[in-house]
Amino acid sequence: MNQEDVLDVLQKLRNNELDLYRVSKADFLHFCAVLLKQEDAIDFRGNAQHRGETIYTYEPGWTK
Repeated sequence: MNQEDVLDVLQKLRNNELDLYRVSKADFLHFCAVLLKQEDAIDFRGNAQHRGETIYTYEPGWTK
């Protein structure tokens, strides 16, 4: 997974084209590095699963 792929996934989550996205353990560090550079990074919610998988959703305002 390269940076363009991650940015595409993040945009699809923002636009509600995807309800959620599963990130494998192998892709987690790269995905997270790109995510944290986004202005709205706080609006993405990660839910850790078994075996290192993380499910990301876009939920603006969930931290308030």
